[in-house]
Amino acid sequence: MKKITLLLLFVASSAFAQRTCLTDKKMNEILNSDPAKRAHHEEVMDFVRNSKGDNLFRTNGQQTPGAVITIPVVFHVLYKNATQNITDAQIQSQLDVLNKDYRKTNTDFNSVVPSVFQGISADMEIVFCKATKTPAGAATTGIVRKQIASSVSFGDSYYLAAGDPAWDPTKYLNVWIGILNGEYSGILGWAYLPDQAGEAWDGFVCDYRYFGTTGTATAPYNKGRTCTHEIGHYLGLDHPWGEDESACGTTANDDGVSDTPATNNPYYGCTTFPSNENACTPTTNGSLFMNYMDYADDACMAMFTNGQKTLVQNAMSGPRASLLTSSVTACSTLSVTDFQALKAITIYPNPVSTNFFVTSPFMDVDEVEIFNQNGQLVKTSKLSTKESNKVTVDELASGIYYLRIYNQNQFIKSDKLIIK
Repeated sequence: MKKITLLLLFVASSAFAQRTCLTDKKMNEILNSDPAKRAHHEEVMDFVRNSKGDNLFRTNGQQTPGAVITIPVVFHVLYKNATQNITDAQIQSQLDVLNKDYRKTNTDFNSVVPSVFQGISADMEIVFCKATKTPAGAATTGIVRKQIASSVSFGDSYYLAAGDPAWDPTKYLNVWIGILNGEYSGILGWAYLPDQAGEAWDGFVCDYRYFGTTGTATAPYNKGRTCTHEIGHYLGLDHPWGEDESACGTTANDDGVSDTPATNNPYYGCTTFPSNENACTPTTNGSLFMNYMDYADDACMAMFTNGQKTLVQNAMSGPRASLLTSSVTACSTLSVTDFQALKAITIYPNPVSTNFFVTSPFMDVDEVEIFNQNGQLVKTSKLSTKESNKVTVDELASGIYYLRIYNQNQFIKSDKLIIK
């Protein structure tokens, strides 16, 4: 009987020994429910991975240095007992980790990242701050606490009335902390990719035991890297093996990043450098298993790459552009010139099949005209919001079109659109 008990304890503990992120499963639940949603996802992620046009972060194809942006965060603590009601100090410890990891000031960088990979590591130039204003304009600490019923499944209901609905997800990064149990047992958390921007469930969900570095944070996930990893998804990054673990060379086995060596499976725990165990193409330096988007233990991941930074900046210039305005955060406002504000106007996805969006975070736009290659006006669309304006083009034939964007009858910018 004692041997059986020990075996069961070993199996139970092993279930928590490996990082488990549910982003791929949650995304597929949405994408498999509607072909149009999958098409939109593919178009948006193509923009995030392949956009090379000028924007706030890039001029003539070159990175614009020093364009540090701030993202306001609201933390929803949904607890069923006092233990799950984590402290302000634990939340602050997580915020501290985020800001160090995304600015490449984490103290473990040199000890965890081999020297051969340090040259491709990136300061993501992103700062996260607790929101200081609610959507209604009232003062806030950026933390919401709510006791939820013991019968409520946190993983299913976090964004519903039984949990705590998101604050405007186009203005805030919503983070929900609670207990993931039942069918979610062993899951550390998940976040949604940028094509879900603005949806009621959009944000980051985390088990209270794997959040921050103090209090209830539990080893080996007690250094705040679950949050770093999942917010990477929120900002457009996949796992190094792509959207699905699959054979090397397939479309699904690609994260769209040129400087993350291709792998076909996660690296768990703390791997010894170099390792080609899961490498698609073995090399002297092996896999980048210490990357934040892999599955290493918290103490053994410590970097993003320059290629990943480009994708995040594309996401911030397109589907996540509404976060660039900082009216709901205490962080310093990103200073932009009129020229930069004009560059920040972005059309995405492009190419497009059904809907494209015009994002203009720093100046108002209210109308777009669409012309065919013969110079004929084929559509005029009124735009409703400054940050993200949807234009439907499924009635137009495939081909190349030209846009003229206006505000109050004043021409602002022109652009090219490809309809598939």
